[in-house]
Amino acid sequence: MGRVTARRRVLRVREGHSSYRPDTLAAEEPMEIRVGGRPLAVTMRTPGDDFDLAAGFLVSEGVLHRAEDVAGIRYCAGATADGGNTYNVVDVALAPGVAAPDPSLERNFYTTSSCGLCGKAGLDAVRTTAAWSVAEDPLRIGTDVLAALPDRLRAAQRVFDTTGGLHAAGLFTADGELVCLREDVGRHNAVDKVVGHALRSGLLPLRGSVLMVSGRASFELVQKAVMAGIPLLAAVSAPSSLAVDLAADSGLTLVGFLRGASMNVYAGDERVHHAAEAGRHSGGGS
Repeated sequence: MGRVTARRRVLRVREGHSSYRPDTLAAEEPMEIRVGGRPLAVTMRTPGDDFDLAAGFLVSEGVLHRAEDVAGIRYCAGATADGGNTYNVVDVALAPGVAAPDPSLERNFYTTSSCGLCGKAGLDAVRTTAAWSVAEDPLRIGTDVLAALPDRLRAAQRVFDTTGGLHAAGLFTADGELVCLREDVGRHNAVDKVVGHALRSGLLPLRGSVLMVSGRASFELVQKAVMAGIPLLAAVSAPSSLAVDLAADSGLTLVGFLRGASMNVYAGDERVHHAAEAGRHSGGGS
């Protein structure tokens, strides 16, 4: 299998002094996702948790909804001229009765590590019908719990400590307990790996859970959260206007600029409560 990190020789300049030294980088390699032997997509990713990545991608595409939908996932041999296995081609076998991806998805769907939807033609193509609604999810969470999530996410990032070049996505409970963390050069891949892990563990839909991401909150990440039944998405950086619109339309709570005790709630603020306000409303404030 591919390595998560790679070593390269660099010229390091510090305060007027220069020297050559090895540096550790986050690895990036292409991975082709096939369904039933038919190519569907190619994404640039950090090797590791590839089966989760493929499964999570297919959840986002509306192909998979539960663990029983998957008959098997494997690496494909024969990817090279000599028949070797590069561990960069993953084939997902669907269970009997599970519908194959719509033929319109088989379209040289190339995704970069920065954009998971660059191959899609327009907005309508990504408004996939979700299997579950997040609008009525009863999740309620305190701002104190949300404020602690970025540090907990950062503390769990193993590869980032070595390379400084990976995005992270973490799945948390409403009490702030970390359930699953994945890292990748692409933030959409990190989320797919989390969702794929949940699918393969039989945890979908992820009701009552929080998805925390290390970068910005784009439309595609809101889409992936909705498709997995996650009622709250939090990001350390800004959301896009389209992400806010989709969150509001779907009933998802979207939190941006989550940095310590500071945050902006862009949609679904009824799920977020402040401990001091809760005390005053209950008669416990001064």
